[in-house]
Amino acid sequence: MTANPNSKGPSKNSVVLEVRGVSKTFYSTLGATVRALQDVNLAVHNSDFVTLVGATGCGKTTLLNLIAGLDAPDEGNLRLSDGLRFGDNIAYVFQHYTLFPWRTALGNVAFALQMRGIPRHRRKPKASELLYKVGLAGFENIYPHELSGGMRQRAAIAQALAMQPKLLLMDEPFGAVDDSTRGELQQMVTELWQENQTTIIFVTHNIDEAIVLGSRIIVFSERPGKIVREFKIDLPRPRNRMTKEFTDLFIQIRQSLSGQLD
Repeated sequence: MTANPNSKGPSKNSVVLEVRGVSKTFYSTLGATVRALQDVNLAVHNSDFVTLVGATGCGKTTLLNLIAGLDAPDEGNLRLSDGLRFGDNIAYVFQHYTLFPWRTALGNVAFALQMRGIPRHRRKPKASELLYKVGLAGFENIYPHELSGGMRQRAAIAQALAMQPKLLLMDEPFGAVDDSTRGELQQMVTELWQENQTTIIFVTHNIDEAIVLGSRIIVFSERPGKIVREFKIDLPRPRNRMTKEFTDLFIQIRQSLSGQLD
């Protein structure tokens, strides 16, 4: 893909990621093999909010790791648009928070700004601004072990946003929190996406969460993971779980996961 030097940025419909015929197999030291992904094809466009849904172990996280460059496919290839690089403008929020325990919430976010080369005098005010955006104003000087699980994930998201990512990968980041906190985090991420229009690929096994968040839902089969169906979501935000449209979509996705649809 060739970037247009006169362009002010990627258009809404431009492709930022292409996954073509990607397969991945893991081999154990005892000789066992696990086929995680099989012939996966996917295009992700600028400002998409793509949710990947499927059973545990179906290869969703494996695909994120391949996109991030943390592993390589056995077959097929992944193409990122010009200028996208992990650790530069691709950020990853893991299922379990990855904060430095010896740094405060502010210090963790400031470290990400330091990695971007932000001057020292600008790091503290910018880190404070990001913590405010994720609802952690007043917790700047608190250490990770003193924060709740939901707060730690908020700090991890602020840390990722400090990278000003064009592509944000999120691997079941709300899986370890209670339902009330999960709802708050879902609302927060939706608002941040609407504000920043960052392209997001979000892994979950929760159908409800996939519908609440996604502009597109990609349904994976059980291992080896294959894409069995895609749903484009045009429900108004914030999504109302009590509507017939939401319920009908939930049922269709569950049927797809159960193999009840052709």
